[in-house]
Amino acid sequence: MQFRPLGRTGVQVSPLCLGAMMFGPWGNDDRADSIRIIHRALDAGINFVDTADVYSAGVSEEIIGEALRGRRDDVVLATKFFMPMGEDPNTRGGSRRWIIREVENSLRRLGTDYIDLYQVHRPSPDTDVKETLGALTDLVRAGKVRYIGSSSYSGSQIVEAQWASRERHLERFVTEQPPYSLLVRGIEEDVLPTTQRYGMGTLTYSPLAGGWLSGRWRKDAAGTPTSAARPGARFEMSSPANQRKLDIVEDLAQLAERTGISLIEMAIAFVLNHPGVTSAIVGPRTMEQLESYLSAADLKLSADVLDRIDEFVAPGVTVNPEDNSYGTHELTPAARRR
Repeated sequence: MQFRPLGRTGVQVSPLCLGAMMFGPWGNDDRADSIRIIHRALDAGINFVDTADVYSAGVSEEIIGEALRGRRDDVVLATKFFMPMGEDPNTRGGSRRWIIREVENSLRRLGTDYIDLYQVHRPSPDTDVKETLGALTDLVRAGKVRYIGSSSYSGSQIVEAQWASRERHLERFVTEQPPYSLLVRGIEEDVLPTTQRYGMGTLTYSPLAGGWLSGRWRKDAAGTPTSAARPGARFEMSSPANQRKLDIVEDLAQLAERTGISLIEMAIAFVLNHPGVTSAIVGPRTMEQLESYLSAADLKLSADVLDRIDEFVAPGVTVNPEDNSYGTHELTPAARRR
């Protein structure tokens, strides 16, 4: 794989990032098998691994830690905090109190004394971004974290965080992690241009749109993708938006077939084709799934194929707004109505 710069950090990472959400009870509860998948990814040239404290309530981090024994320094290791880790309302969020406590938990589970990239899993409407950045800056200065990043921030939230870092002389977010796929293109309009202006790395997640672009789930398929990690509303088939997605998936699958590649390969290659994307996070549950992703790392799509894709889903459009990961607070009735 041809490595890419992680923003302006000087760090080089693989175009595919191994996402670990499916390692543990949320997906593959066989630890030995999960470790084999991780080792295969590393042997194939992937040097970038992303997880989060909340994935399987910490089990994913434990599996990653076990798999990286003896290979830790060869990997750019990323994890995230923010989501609830218990019933206590203080075991979540972006407060200094929680960040300082939770980084120690992640370090213990990962079996390491440093995290390469520590990311805020979601922006907090209740916490000043300066507090979050201040706590993360202290972790960088203490040597526990090398770089910091954000996830699911809107363009304006990215700008606010960058300015807060500049004003207070704090560490800045060097990466953003948004959803991006053939069906979820909203970030093309605002987020990707913003990360490019600030020289940030962009690690996109869900290139297969949560299973919609796996190639095995079509209009005539018997079932729907299921996972303990996926909200049911996004897969409600009676939704007009999801019916539209099924139609588009048919068109995309036929385009991939005519192009001589799989739908999975086309979906991942599409994400990696954008000049603002550093890595596409792929989250295999099985070895077979991982193998189906690897060939897309160096695949280039022709202008004709990209133009045809734009006819199915216009640039900047997310077919079902439920698939966006930001704007949930801003679009609630309480925020919009007086």
